[in-house]
Amino acid sequence: MDSFSVENLSKDDAKSELVKLVNQLNQWSHEYYELDSPTVEDSVYDHLYEKLVQIERKYPDLISPDSPTQKVGGDVLDDLSKVNHKVPMLSLGDVFSKQELAEFLKRLVNNNPEVDAYNCELKIDGLSISLRYENGIFIQGSTRGNGLIGEDITNNLKTIPSIPQKLTHPVNIEVRGECYMPKASFVSLNEQREKDGQKPFANPRNAAAGSLRQLDPAVTKSRNLSTFVYNVANYDDLNSNTQSGMLKELQELGFSVNDTYQVARNESEINEYIDKYTSKRNDLSYGIDGIVVKTNNLKLQEKIGHTVKVPRWAIAYKFPPEEAETKLLDVEWTIGRTGVVTPTAIMNEVTLAGTKVSRASLHNPDYLNEKALRIGDVVKLHKAGDIIPEISEYIPERRPVESLPIIVPTNCPSCGAKLVHLDEEVVLRCINPQCPAQLTEQINHFASRNAMNIDGLGPKIVNQLFENNLVSNVASLYSLSNDQLLKLDKFGEKAADNLIKSINNSKSNSLERLLFGLGIRHVGVKASKLVAKHFKDINSIINANADDILEIDTIGQTIADSIVTYFSNEDSIELITELKKFNLNMRYLGVSNYIPDNVFMNKSIVLTGKLNEMSRPKASEMLEQLGAKIIGSVSKNTDILIAGEKAGSKLNKAESLNVKIMSEDEFLEEINRINY
Repeated sequence: MDSFSVENLSKDDAKSELVKLVNQLNQWSHEYYELDSPTVEDSVYDHLYEKLVQIERKYPDLISPDSPTQKVGGDVLDDLSKVNHKVPMLSLGDVFSKQELAEFLKRLVNNNPEVDAYNCELKIDGLSISLRYENGIFIQGSTRGNGLIGEDITNNLKTIPSIPQKLTHPVNIEVRGECYMPKASFVSLNEQREKDGQKPFANPRNAAAGSLRQLDPAVTKSRNLSTFVYNVANYDDLNSNTQSGMLKELQELGFSVNDTYQVARNESEINEYIDKYTSKRNDLSYGIDGIVVKTNNLKLQEKIGHTVKVPRWAIAYKFPPEEAETKLLDVEWTIGRTGVVTPTAIMNEVTLAGTKVSRASLHNPDYLNEKALRIGDVVKLHKAGDIIPEISEYIPERRPVESLPIIVPTNCPSCGAKLVHLDEEVVLRCINPQCPAQLTEQINHFASRNAMNIDGLGPKIVNQLFENNLVSNVASLYSLSNDQLLKLDKFGEKAADNLIKSINNSKSNSLERLLFGLGIRHVGVKASKLVAKHFKDINSIINANADDILEIDTIGQTIADSIVTYFSNEDSIELITELKKFNLNMRYLGVSNYIPDNVFMNKSIVLTGKLNEMSRPKASEMLEQLGAKIIGSVSKNTDILIAGEKAGSKLNKAESLNVKIMSEDEFLEEINRINY
């Protein structure tokens, strides 16, 4: 970023510059907070914001009421009911280097010599929320909004497992925290959005915000959100007089608290904490964008007070943006199983956030136009949400004369059919049902672990089957013979025998696996299980209308319509008829195979640590078949924690909450007893 100084800036020039900065920052803020669709990286916004702060500091009489320095968060959406915050939800001041942090700490201690300890916490990249309880019962949840007025999102928050509906003690309390989307959920959600022709979320924070502001709680529930609580807005019975002690009390009440917090006595210890989590940042299952440093003494916090926007007793150290420069060599267009055509940037390999990167999704043609990229450009590369490689921008002054425009295809790269936009989608789509690329991806999906689980049938084998005209759709897999497989490259008798055996074994799968394997739009693993369990057999699903499907708890209109549309298509019915001829099971097996009265039935279970006898996904599947509900985090509502090796913090939390704990051996013994 370019350096900026107000030293020689006249008042007239400052006034003109302020107008431009306020307008630009407010536009970016609107996109970030209200639209949940930022158009610039946080570092770009922060850089301009710092310019604004410097000018306003020199000419305070020029500060306007609409300046972003005078506001907290964004505006409140009209679609949701309003909540007045009796205690304002403040933002945090930012620093962007250890030198700036040292200056803040020096000012803090000079003005308040009593400060002798700090609590260091991770700055979670999510959406600020407020949770209110009466007699220990959750009664209202809201967003920060503009700091004084937020949005009522109570029903949506009730779908998040880490938010307790009832506390361990019947207290009246209002707490503040962060709702976030785990990295894995963010990746899965964006992959699905791109397949469905929707614009992907820019980062986990905006994905979490978009998920919480849904008018349909079922959508929020499907997004796998989680929370960390870090502050009390209102609570008279607090026993602790420190920030660190308060966090422990909140945990004892049943709240999910990020237990990485640490008390530091001086600047050196704070810097050690920053260094520790700067290096661990990429290994965390959730996104963080900095470290929050708070005066640990709560009475001192109250004495030091706050400005109209930020507390004076706390500061956020923001991580510097991790970017790498590389050259855009080419753009590759690929076809997914739903016909979506996705552009991918091919670049010179660089190391970014600890991994080597040479490819990055360019999402769709609109995204390409926004970025104005050309082949040959030198581009800045970062990881969206610390996960997904993404091009931030090209560097104009380094664009070569011989750079070439990126040509958006009009015809499918695989089959040559004309590409179309459907229902105002942002993506291009091939709608030829016989497109080889789509058929290949459909079979890959059908054979995948969460679908029919055909072991040994990977993408390379599928490509060979197509090239040799041995398959045409998923049903044709069941007519393959050993002799046909032996014609494939590097395919011996043992491999052929194993694959045929795996294909035949898949015929006995429960209905939900087949339903997911069909690749119906919007119908994921969980929805497939719910629908299969409700209707019991494929014919009942085929004959169901949308209202019938909507009777299933958590299934919404989009999924219901998608299932009805799929089975109203003649090609789909023909495929099911073909599969029936090969004697595939078309019924839901589920828990009916097991003793219904078992210790796992209707229990909320957390799996943690390394299991030696089976994978965690396999254990989860087995437990779900026994009627258990698998959840991701430990709370007072957890019934059983199954702990493998190196169980870590979840085991500690389960012990503190007196949750029943099973070792892997105990779990296997119980499984064997049930199946005896």
